[in-house]
Amino acid sequence: MDKSKVIDAYRRGFITVKECGQILGVEDVQLQLLLRQEESKLSSMRQSLRVGG
Repeated sequence: MDKSKVIDAYRRGFITVKECGQILGVEDVQLQLLLRQEESKLSSMRQSLRVGG
């Protein structure tokens, strides 16, 4: 399953953080890093939409 889809499911409340980590096959520390990276990507995308739109 696509990493970003799993993280999105967690952010929308469909799965718990523990389930998210289990699906991705990562430990807590790695999961927190992945969540931060995804949030950073989303922030960058939102910013570019505001600037370009």
